[in-house]
Amino acid sequence: MQTRGNLAARMGRWSARHRRAAVLGWLAFVAAAFLVGQVVPRGELTAAEQTLGAPAQAQRVLEENGWEEPASEMVLVQRDAGVPEAAATAALTDLVETLRGVPEATDVVSPLDGAPLVSADGRSVLVTLDVAGDSATADERIGPIQDAVAAVADRHDDVRVEQFGGTSADLALGETLDADFQRAELLSVPITLVVLLVTFGAVVAALVPLVFALTAFLASLGLLSLTSQVWHVDQTAQIVMLLIGLAVGVDYSLFYLKREREERAKGAGPADALDVAAATSGRSVLISGITVVVAMAGMFLTGFSVFTGVASATILVVAVSVLGSLTVLPATMAWLGDRVEKGRIPFLRRREAGPGRFWPAVLGAVLRRPLVAALAAGAALVALAVPALSMDLRSEGVQDLPQDLAVIQTYDRITEAFPGGPSPAEVVIEAPDVEAPEVQAAVAELRERALATGQVSEPIGVETNEAGTVAVVSVPLVGDGEEQASRDALATLADDVVPATVGEVDGVTAVVTGGTAYSVAFDELMADRTPWVFGFVLVLAFVLLLVSFRSVTVAVTAIVLNLLSVAAAYGAMVLVFEEGVGADLIGLDRTGAIVNWIPLFLFVILFGLSMDYHVFILSRIREGHDQGLPTRAAVARGITSSAGVVTSAAVIMVFVFLTFVTLSMTSMKQIGLGLAIAVLLDATVVRAVLLPAVMQLLGRANWYLPRWLRWLPELQHEPAAAAVLPGPRTAPEDSLATTRG
Repeated sequence: MQTRGNLAARMGRWSARHRRAAVLGWLAFVAAAFLVGQVVPRGELTAAEQTLGAPAQAQRVLEENGWEEPASEMVLVQRDAGVPEAAATAALTDLVETLRGVPEATDVVSPLDGAPLVSADGRSVLVTLDVAGDSATADERIGPIQDAVAAVADRHDDVRVEQFGGTSADLALGETLDADFQRAELLSVPITLVVLLVTFGAVVAALVPLVFALTAFLASLGLLSLTSQVWHVDQTAQIVMLLIGLAVGVDYSLFYLKREREERAKGAGPADALDVAAATSGRSVLISGITVVVAMAGMFLTGFSVFTGVASATILVVAVSVLGSLTVLPATMAWLGDRVEKGRIPFLRRREAGPGRFWPAVLGAVLRRPLVAALAAGAALVALAVPALSMDLRSEGVQDLPQDLAVIQTYDRITEAFPGGPSPAEVVIEAPDVEAPEVQAAVAELRERALATGQVSEPIGVETNEAGTVAVVSVPLVGDGEEQASRDALATLADDVVPATVGEVDGVTAVVTGGTAYSVAFDELMADRTPWVFGFVLVLAFVLLLVSFRSVTVAVTAIVLNLLSVAAAYGAMVLVFEEGVGADLIGLDRTGAIVNWIPLFLFVILFGLSMDYHVFILSRIREGHDQGLPTRAAVARGITSSAGVVTSAAVIMVFVFLTFVTLSMTSMKQIGLGLAIAVLLDATVVRAVLLPAVMQLLGRANWYLPRWLRWLPELQHEPAAAAVLPGPRTAPEDSLATTRG
């Protein structure tokens, strides 16, 4: 078989001939990469890198001045309408005395000291405190404080006494989310194995893709320690690596293995079958892998470190999966040979010999009435996409966290009693001496003017660093921090109040930060960079498909169909997460809006992953076309021959993604459902109906290439005739693929 110009075929043949070196080399690579991950500390995102705009500037000011943010906590003391005030006062007094007797609690402040920590209706008061020592390790010392608060609550059961703060919330959320992710990881692996067992009907054949995907993920996780020195990452990057790594790793090996088994079922010899798989499925894996990498590279255009960290991690796991698919997979298959059928499962028939009855029946109906099928499928996708036009975006916040947690319910009560209190805007003031009279006078004026606007509320607090070079003024805004009232209040504070007060003092730098400021800055960044990301991904994907298939029509069609499935997924997300359709089925506590970073994230992920199916199917169709088949026959053979493997791959992806719907965080539910719906639509409506219908309607125009592009390299899609003839080849050099260790 000619392999000139086909990198995947050449690598596959080499690996099959040198399978011992390839397998041992892969295992050594995985072990070395994993060891690197244990030795080299991972580059974590800094606080400044996790934000942007004015909040990032404020964070840099704090870091440059050695600002040490204490681990602050607050305790809510709240009485119901029928409870006498004396009971609340007794509980408050007991709480303050108890906390001041706990060594781990410092700077205890309460209304008993004259602090303005009383709600407007007088039924709620706050006690604030700091956890002694380094804030980074506050979780190790917060236990006695929590025990003291719980003891006071037990002694005053007629009054609500509850604690909330960054450290206590992180502990409660950490336990819940860790359990969530462990459950998702534990669910995804057995689900994948079950689907593979059904697909192949044999234990060994099912284990090959799963083991390969897991080893590729482990290697990538180790190498992440190296790449993270350049592109810092957070925990999200590892989660995405698992999600995407398991999906593409299984898919790539599934495509490869199914094609090799298919050729063996047709009667091809071991070497021939492996050569065909390497030249066709291997090449499809290479193209689709490059497409995923290109799509994820678009995230770098955002300039946001969180996105670039996720992009680098995803690119890494995809690149490692592609490398393994082209090297260790052919070697493993050559080593196993027909032993890959070991562990046959009773009652599961062999599936390699044909596509079954369902998909050919569907395809037959589509090709008989292509216009009707195209209009019906297109209309269905467009109808599902329409709700996306009203998509409402917001920053991820407390509302996205598990609402049944006690700490979140406490947060809600504090927010209701003290609007803007738990997450206020902050004015970061830098000056040679923030204790100077003119600076202190400006801060006092800032407080007066801010309260006079009616858009902020008490308590307004001021903290300074030990060097006296930085002061942070906390200003609670009206609203919940995300609604327009909060954004208007932020604009008033940043554009009017601050410039007219501390901004007038010579040598003073004042920057407004906080949760609302971050949301505004992120929205502005997305509005500015999203068109560039979309354009980058679409243009490069078009070029890649054009070069791969030498057809403008195929490239345009693939991109349009991908955009349709992505838009339909957006629309479905709006129906579920904003309109509440089927919300109970996924354990959604409340409806609201789509988290603002998810649409862009889903676009690049989905655009890359959906190319798996398109490239694989289009390659099979192009094979038929190159062999001289008419359009209808080429489409029919290409889609029916790929139906089984694409269906299996899609089922695996859908179930893996749906495990994330079981998580407690709304953002994870949105990612999981969006990915699952898009993959499901892409593998059914798009692949089985819309794609064949459109290609049948276009006919010879499918392969249109202008004269001025005829210089593009011609990449072979059709395997050589010898590769599909029954029986093994007799050439000595080819026999090495099945005899040499």
